[in-house]
Amino acid sequence: MTGGPRLHRVIVLLLVALSTLLIPAAPASAHAALATAVPEPGSVVRSAPAEIVIRFTENIGAVPSRTQVLAPDGKRITGDVRAEGPLLRIAIRTADRPLGTYLVSYRIVSADSHPVGGAMTFSVGAPSARPAESDPTGVHPSVEAAGPVLRFLGYAGLTLTVGPALMLALLWPRRLARRGPIRLVRAGLVLTAGATLGQLWTQAPATSGAALGNVSAVELADVLASPFGLTLTARLAVLAVAAALIPPVLRGAPGRWRSVTLLVLAAGGFATWPLTGHANESPLRGVIVAADVVHIAAMAVWLGGLVTLSVFLLRRAHPRVLGKILPTWSRWAGLSVVWLAGAGVVQAVVQVGSVGALATTAYGRLLLVKVAVLAAVLGVAALAHRFVRRSRVVTAGPGTLRRTVGIEVAATVVVLGLSAVLVQTTPGRNEVADREAPATKGVSSTLSSDLFTLQYDIYPVEIGEFNTVHAFTYTPEGKPLAAPEWTVTTRLKDQDLEPVSEPMLPLTPRNDAMGSLTFPLPGTYEISFTVRTTEIDQATVRTTITVPQVPSRP
Repeated sequence: MTGGPRLHRVIVLLLVALSTLLIPAAPASAHAALATAVPEPGSVVRSAPAEIVIRFTENIGAVPSRTQVLAPDGKRITGDVRAEGPLLRIAIRTADRPLGTYLVSYRIVSADSHPVGGAMTFSVGAPSARPAESDPTGVHPSVEAAGPVLRFLGYAGLTLTVGPALMLALLWPRRLARRGPIRLVRAGLVLTAGATLGQLWTQAPATSGAALGNVSAVELADVLASPFGLTLTARLAVLAVAAALIPPVLRGAPGRWRSVTLLVLAAGGFATWPLTGHANESPLRGVIVAADVVHIAAMAVWLGGLVTLSVFLLRRAHPRVLGKILPTWSRWAGLSVVWLAGAGVVQAVVQVGSVGALATTAYGRLLLVKVAVLAAVLGVAALAHRFVRRSRVVTAGPGTLRRTVGIEVAATVVVLGLSAVLVQTTPGRNEVADREAPATKGVSSTLSSDLFTLQYDIYPVEIGEFNTVHAFTYTPEGKPLAAPEWTVTTRLKDQDLEPVSEPMLPLTPRNDAMGSLTFPLPGTYEISFTVRTTEIDQATVRTTITVPQVPSRP
C-alpha cells in the first residue's frame, strides 16, 4: 500500500581468493590404503554398530559429501563423518531393517594430497544382496518436489495467521462481522502446522534417499531427535500455545499480558524458519537469522493485511469506515515494506556474495526475479497509497482500490512462491565458491567382477607420460586379495589408435600395484585392468575417464 524504498543494488560483502598448490606425488610414493576396519570387511556381526571405523595406512582427510553407508534395504543411514589421523569414523543411524549386508563407500584425501575412493561391505546376522551404490547427496524426485511446496504452504499459513489476526486486534470495525477473518486465522494455523508436519516427514526420505512415502518409525524418531526436528517441534509447540491464547485477540479483547505473550511467541516462531534453512549455515549467522525473522514477519503482516482487506474489508465495510481505517493500514504497510526491503538487502549481500553472482548463479537469478516482481508490487501499492491519501475511497467507492489490492495479493503470492524455491536453492556464495575452487586432479573409483573388486586411483589425468595409476584388489566380500600379475590397457575411444598395454608393479605381499599411463591426446579413454589372482584365475574390469585439453597459457 506504499511505494517504499526501491532496491538499488547488492553490495559486495567479501571476495576471498584462495590458491592451493597441488604437487603430484612421485610415482614411488603410496597413497592411503585400507588397513583394517571395524566391522571387518566381509565380516558377519551379531548387531549393527553405531559407528564404522576404518584405519588407513597413513593420515587422511575425510570427504563427508562423498561418504555414505547404505542399509540392506538401500537407504542411506550415514551420520557424522570425520577423520582422526589415519582413522575415518562414520556414525550411522539405526536401520529400519537391520539384518543383512551393509555397503560402506568412502572418499578420502591421502596425506600426499591424492583423492582415494573405495567401498567395503559387512553383514548383520547373515549376508544378503549387496545394496547398489548411489549418489550420497541424491534426493528422490518426489521429495525434491515436496520441499518447495511445503515451504510455500508454511509461508502461506503464516501469512494467513499474522496479517488477519493483527487487523482483527487493532483495526477491525466494531459493527462488522468477524467470522470470516477468524476462520482465515484458524485456517492459517492449521496450514502452518500441516506444512511443518510435512517437513518433518520429508526430512526422513531426504536423508535416506528413499521415495516420499518410504519412511519408517525409526527414521522419524531420528529426525525428531535431530536439531532440525527439535526446531520444528518447537514451532508446533508455539502454534499450539498461540492457538489457545489467540481467541480473545480475534474478538477484539486482547489484554496486555496476552498480547505480550503472543508477540514473544511470534518472534520465537518466526525464528524457526531461518534456523532450518540457509541462514543457519551462513556467515554472520546471528545477523542473517535476525534479518530473516524481520523479512518473514514483514511479509506476513503486509500480505496477510492485503488479503484481509481484499477479501473482507473492501467488500463489506462502508466507505466512510474505510476512510478511517485505510490511512492507518497504509502506514503499517509502509513500515512493513521498509523492513522487508532492508532485511532482504542484508540477506542478499551475505547469501549472494558478489554482484557477479546475481547473473551467474541460480540463486542470484531467482533473487533478481523476486526483486523485479516485488518492485512491480510496490509500484501498484504506490498507486493505492495515493488513492487512499487523496481520500478517494469515500467519494469514488472501494471498487478501484479492491482491484488494485487484488493485483498486489496475486503478485505477492508469486513472491512467496519464489521465496519457497530460494530456500531450497544453493546460495550464490556457495555456488561461486564451488565453481572457483581449484579442481581436484585425479580420478578414483571401484570396479567389480565375479573374481575381485578393484579400487583404482589415477593421478593427475592430464596429457603426457606422468600419470600414476595405483590399484587395490579385494575379494567380493571386501577382504584384501593379493594378485601376482597386473596389466593396465588404455584405448582412446573414437580414434583409430591401437590400445597400449603396460604391466603394473605388484607391491607384494600387499594387495596393490602401481604403474604409469600415457595420454597422448585429450579425449575419452577406456581403461582396462587385467588382474591374475592365481595360476588359473584372471579377470578384466573396465572404466572410462576423460583427459581434458591442456589449458591455454597466456
